[in-house]
Amino acid sequence: MFSKIRCHQHKPLHTHIVAMGSTNLESNKLEMYEFGPFEEDEGFQIGFLIGQRFSKLIQNRLSTDLILQNQLLPFAQLPNSQTLIHTLSQTNKNKFPNYWNELKGIAQGSCVPFLNILLLNFRKEILPFIPKTKEYPKEEDINDDCSDILVVSNSMAVAVHNEDANVALVGHTYLVKVTLYNGTTFTAYTYAGELPSCAFGFNNHGVAFTLNSVPPCEEEIVGGAIGRNFVSRDLLEATSIEDALARIHSSEASVGHSYNLIDTRTRRILNVETASRNRISVREIGETPFFHANMYLHLQVKQVI
Repeated sequence: MFSKIRCHQHKPLHTHIVAMGSTNLESNKLEMYEFGPFEEDEGFQIGFLIGQRFSKLIQNRLSTDLILQNQLLPFAQLPNSQTLIHTLSQTNKNKFPNYWNELKGIAQGSCVPFLNILLLNFRKEILPFIPKTKEYPKEEDINDDCSDILVVSNSMAVAVHNEDANVALVGHTYLVKVTLYNGTTFTAYTYAGELPSCAFGFNNHGVAFTLNSVPPCEEEIVGGAIGRNFVSRDLLEATSIEDALARIHSSEASVGHSYNLIDTRTRRILNVETASRNRISVREIGETPFFHANMYLHLQVKQVI
């Protein structure tokens, strides 16, 4: 399998350790894995190298993620789940074939079933369609994910991001720094087994972003459309803040999301709220501090309160 992976040797692979979230550095080390560029077929190679390097973290997360084990995997065995999973797969594979190949590479590199990786990456697009039970209430019933404070003035341009998420992610994250064949280099904080990045990232074009989940009602969700993980993976390759905005606008997403787009060169920050059916609202950040957590603020969408 590894014989298929070909990297230029002009730049060696690097591993860095970054301390995050605590003064207890020994227990809070976060690994950063740096690799690339590639000669060709880089989608699968990126996924394979990430999967191989972080195989233990990925395997451990999959085995301990209660949402995956108790909801997603049992749902995937039901006959009425097949249409949704098949449509999600085909839609996202057709629009983003390289990122689809990354998923396949992650699964093969980490030696885990592709279905598990698929369900993990489509978690937000599948959970709304799983019948709610007393034993396993829906994840969206409690929205306690990430939040941001944004401000842009003459003296500063600041985006402060608080990385909250499901308990299954504790100890199951890492940083990747990837150089693509076309010269783009991105750095992404990544959840084990998922596409970079479901949280925040930046690239050498001066584009950065952070993400906040939002809770649209079920009637606002379009089953089988584009997954949020694929949209944020695409943002890592944006060449400008305008390009990032265009990528979001054309995404045809299944579930809504909030994107904080940052142009580090022009000191601009935009908050972009999205919903299915290509609905989008953009707010330019100014001197008044702007706080965004896990609710829609300016896009008119029916949401879970």
